[in-house]
Amino acid sequence: MRQPAPSSTPSRSVPGAVHRLVDVPGGRIHLLEQGTGPLVLLIHGFPETSYSWRHQLPALAEAGFRAVAVDVRGYGRSSAPRAVDAYRMTALVADNVAVVHALGEETATVVGHDWGSPIAADSALLRPDLFTAAAFLSVPYSPWNPVRPTEAFARIGGGEEFYISYFQEPGRAEAEIEPDVRGWLAGLYASLSADTMPPPDQGSPYFVPPGAQMRDRFTDGPLPSWLTEEDLDVYSAEFERTGLTGGLNRYRNVDRDWEDLAAWDGAVLSQPSLFLGGSLDSSTTWMADAIAAYPDTLPGLVSSHLIEGCGHWIQQERASEVNTLLTRWLHTVHA
Repeated sequence: MRQPAPSSTPSRSVPGAVHRLVDVPGGRIHLLEQGTGPLVLLIHGFPETSYSWRHQLPALAEAGFRAVAVDVRGYGRSSAPRAVDAYRMTALVADNVAVVHALGEETATVVGHDWGSPIAADSALLRPDLFTAAAFLSVPYSPWNPVRPTEAFARIGGGEEFYISYFQEPGRAEAEIEPDVRGWLAGLYASLSADTMPPPDQGSPYFVPPGAQMRDRFTDGPLPSWLTEEDLDVYSAEFERTGLTGGLNRYRNVDRDWEDLAAWDGAVLSQPSLFLGGSLDSSTTWMADAIAAYPDTLPGLVSSHLIEGCGHWIQQERASEVNTLLTRWLHTVHA
């Protein structure tokens, strides 16, 4: 039975959307909502917030869907528990389940970008009764792997440190980022965007040389075309208020996730699915084998698209194309 909707207030940053706070077992989740129809749950990545779906919310609402973008636990206005293990994948899946129930719905389509992609995948894998379709943006779906994640990451990069390894020690990345949140965000966003990413001979921003910081390889130039100063102000204000620990704690749970989800070794995600990636995004080149394995790992895959000349922030860089592909797939799923 559909329950009464939680109280809401209009959003000033995303016109037409409303803010809500809903109760979940781990605290409260803040979300932006727009439209009516089948529920589409939008899950952001690092370092983003529900604001990163500002272009999709009105497009999905116009297409006949109830679009809901959450602030993942630890981000924005959502609760931010102190314990590192409070950010394990099973807790984030539980948050998504609770959001669907709080909104009075029985099923939802889940869509994730960056870290939101595996959160969406594991939501669909653990609760196929609730999450009946799933879309993955930028980070390809990859099933459980028998190699412990931190061991695998430690072997990447030779004498340089892979960024996920760099993020493992609590406080280390925060000490780099939080003295200049706005500058760090601007550098990261630009470094992974198609029109502002550094040339290959400059060295990858995903790897940290000994004694250096991650930002040492960020591009130093104008903002990417998709990001206005006002957009950067929205992101900066949120992370200056909350800090980055909540988001970074997601990376600090990769081994816990590996242990928690070991029972799903060999499981396939059979619901109708969609993948959208950027041709210039390192995530799609590093994980090309995962994309090639989709006939086996995603037997319900409806379509997979690499958008030419697009970087990592796909739903913001190429909003119109993503909206077209996403709504086309949603109408197929909900035909």
